[in-house]
Amino acid sequence: MASAFDLLLFFLVCSIFCSTWPTASGGVPDHAVVEKFERWMAKYGRAYKNMSEKSYRLGVFAKNLKYVDAFRKSGRRNYTIGLNQFADLTNEEFVATHTGLRRPNAASKPPASPCLYQNLTHGVPSSVDWRRRGAVSPVKDQGSCGSCWAFSSVAAIEGITKIKKRKLMDLSEQELVDCVSSNFGCGGGWMNNAFAFVVLTGGITTEAKYPYVGYQRGCDFEKLSHHAASIAGYQDVPANDEGALMAAVSHQPVSVAIDAGGLDFQLYTGGIFSGPCGTDLNHAVTVVGYGKDGRRIKYWIAKNSWSSNWGDHGYILMKKDVAAKEGLCGIAMAASYPTV
Repeated sequence: MASAFDLLLFFLVCSIFCSTWPTASGGVPDHAVVEKFERWMAKYGRAYKNMSEKSYRLGVFAKNLKYVDAFRKSGRRNYTIGLNQFADLTNEEFVATHTGLRRPNAASKPPASPCLYQNLTHGVPSSVDWRRRGAVSPVKDQGSCGSCWAFSSVAAIEGITKIKKRKLMDLSEQELVDCVSSNFGCGGGWMNNAFAFVVLTGGITTEAKYPYVGYQRGCDFEKLSHHAASIAGYQDVPANDEGALMAAVSHQPVSVAIDAGGLDFQLYTGGIFSGPCGTDLNHAVTVVGYGKDGRRIKYWIAKNSWSSNWGDHGYILMKKDVAAKEGLCGIAMAASYPTV
């Protein structure tokens, strides 16, 4: 925690640099906001390169704090938002550094086999949670690398490997970031390109063998030759069909593309998320189950890659069976899964 002198010095610098910040008085953030920011910094271990950068981040934090306060006062929502680890980022900065989906055009999209579960939409269980069946590894953190596609792909491969071979392994996202030439490393990528790479090379190695570093390096061919798990292929879930997605998820974890670009998504802390969001697909997560709460509101269980500090211990519950055929945030638009 900062000393009283440090807080005073920071407050004085703020008064010089930050005259445009939104506050109760319309000017410099009040002392309570500064103290809240200092506590937030201590909680998340945040440090800035200089006072100017810290002052700018306080301004962003103050705006996000104002938004969170207004959200809480409005009520009538089934989810919560708060000052999580992304509270010092503008929404534009957040999307640029923590998403990373790059959907290929139709001509370059790798072909997938027909969906295994296409005609199995009747008789599927009303709820599934692959975490309870031991088919989901701990939540990971992509950092400020646009590698969500790699984390989504790996989680799906880990899941089907556990289901079919009864062994849960922590597999390497870094191998995909470094080596999948049809994607763009931290510049974004597509899950089916990752699946195609694993099929082509004969497998994927472990996180221990090829650990994640959060940036793209040259492909380490020696490390990737140590295959720990393999897949035979991959398949697309029929687009814009939550029933088909439900059938697929009842059999295994599924990679999905979503629109995670809103401030509510950035600052989500729990509950059943219901928007606002569109269908501008910019992020990848892995659906590891579905169910409904005590009020009979149906939801998808999505594993994210923003650490366990974000959301509901790293997960988000997203409202299921919405009116839009694309699903909430486009969750039913582009789903796929590996086969073994």
